[in-house]
Amino acid sequence: MLKLNFAKKLLAVAACASLLASPLMAAEKVYRLKLAETWPTNFPIFGDAPKNMAALADQMSNGRLKITIDSKNKHKAPLGVFDMVRAGQYDMGHSASYYWKGKVPNTLYFTTMPFGMTAPEQYGWFYYGGGQELMDEVYGKFGVLSFPGGNTGNQMGGWFQKEINSLEDLQGLKMRIPGFAGEVLAKLGAKPTNIPAGELYTALERRTIDALEWVGPSLDLRMGFHKIAPFYYTGWHEPATELQFMINKKSYDKLPPDLQQILKTAMRTAAYDMYIQSYHESGVNWDNMKKEFPNIQVKSFPADVIAAMRQANDELLAEKAAADPLAKKILDSQSEYMKKARVWTEISDKAYLDNVSE
Repeated sequence: MLKLNFAKKLLAVAACASLLASPLMAAEKVYRLKLAETWPTNFPIFGDAPKNMAALADQMSNGRLKITIDSKNKHKAPLGVFDMVRAGQYDMGHSASYYWKGKVPNTLYFTTMPFGMTAPEQYGWFYYGGGQELMDEVYGKFGVLSFPGGNTGNQMGGWFQKEINSLEDLQGLKMRIPGFAGEVLAKLGAKPTNIPAGELYTALERRTIDALEWVGPSLDLRMGFHKIAPFYYTGWHEPATELQFMINKKSYDKLPPDLQQILKTAMRTAAYDMYIQSYHESGVNWDNMKKEFPNIQVKSFPADVIAAMRQANDELLAEKAAADPLAKKILDSQSEYMKKARVWTEISDKAYLDNVSE
C-alpha cells in the first residue's frame, strides 16, 4: 500500500512538472520592462502617451507585460534617453527623435521637418510609405527599435519678447528651438539653443533667451509663456511633431511573439490617441487663452522672412543629402511621398476650409 501511495505521489509530481512545462503555463510568465521618458513627472499629453501605452499593454496581455515608467525627475537625464536605451540601462524610452541629431544626424528626420508634411501625411508615410523601414535602418545600427510615439500636430512658431518685422530682427536672436529649424535660424543669424521643458519659463523670464517655441495651446497655456512674451507666432518649422517610443532590441527579442505584437499595437494606439488629445487640448486652451489673456497678439512671420527660411531650409537639405547617402534616401522618400499626399490634402481639407471659411 505504501509503495502504491508513493507511486501515485510520483505520478502527481510528474503531472505537475509536465503542466508547468506546458506552453499554457509558460505563456503566463510576466515580462517586466523599464521605460525612461524625457518629460517631468505627470507632464500632460506627452507623459500621458507612455502611461496609456503601458496600461494598454498590461490589459491586452492579461497582465503578462508590465512596463514601469521613470520620468526625468528620477533618472535625471532628459536628453540622455537614447543613450540609456541603447546601453540597456532602460528597456524602453519615450522622447523625440530629433534630440539625437548631434549623436546620430539621421535621427533628425523622423520627428518633423520645416515646411514638411502635416500629421496625417506623415502618418501615411510612416505606416504605408516606407518611413518605418527607413527609421529601422537608422536605429538598427545601434541595437534600438524606434516607433511613432504621439503627434502634437502643427506647432506654433513660438513666443517672442519683440515683434519680428524683418530678417534683421533675427540677427543674434537667442531662441530655444530644437531640430532642423534651429539650423535654419542659425543660418539666418539667430542663436538657437535647446533647453529642457522644466527650465523654459525661467530662461524666458530672465531674458536668458529672447524667444522660445514649445508646442501650441495644448501645452503652452500650462507653461505660462503668455504672461511674459506677448507675441505668439504661427508655425513653419514643425508641422507634424512625432514623438517616439524606443526599445532596446535585445529586450524586445526576449519577448514572445504575441507580446511583441501587443507592445507594437499598444504603442501605435497610444501614439494616435496623443494626436487626438493634443488637437482637443489646443482647441480648448486657445479658447481660454483668448478670453483670459486678450493682449496676446497672434502674428505670422513676414513673407520675406518665410521666403528666407524656406531658402535656407532647401540649401541645408541639399547639403545633408550630398554628404550622406542615407540622408538623401530619407529626404527623397519624404519629398516624393509629400508631393503625392499634398495634392489630396489641398483638394480635400484645404479646399474645404477655403470654401466654407467665413
